[in-house]
Amino acid sequence: MTRLTSITPILRSFDEAKARDFYVDFLGFEIEFEHRFSDNAPLYLGLKHGDCQLHVSEHYNDSSPGVAVRIATEDVVALMRSLNAKDHKHCKPGTEERKPTPWGTIEATIADPFGNQLVFWQPA
Repeated sequence: MTRLTSITPILRSFDEAKARDFYVDFLGFEIEFEHRFSDNAPLYLGLKHGDCQLHVSEHYNDSSPGVAVRIATEDVVALMRSLNAKDHKHCKPGTEERKPTPWGTIEATIADPFGNQLVFWQPA
């Protein structure tokens, strides 16, 4: 059997400016590519942050809003502190210490402007 090597979630977006503000300006993702079939077509955006890749799409039926994506990180608390320090208008993740989950991880969940949940985690 061929080995699977990576996954790239597609997250639903409804507003290009809000998507750029949240994913690029706030979370620090880099834009790898942007695609539109025409000037008046929905945006399909490829994003990267370290080894993490996400696609964000305004295309109807590319994804359902409200999905949850787990993103591994080296230090959840440090990440939340750095995001909180940005004082984003719509996202205040807090800087409190996180307790380990029953399944042995430290986690923090942030919702994007479209109802998608980003669960940042690390081993406890």
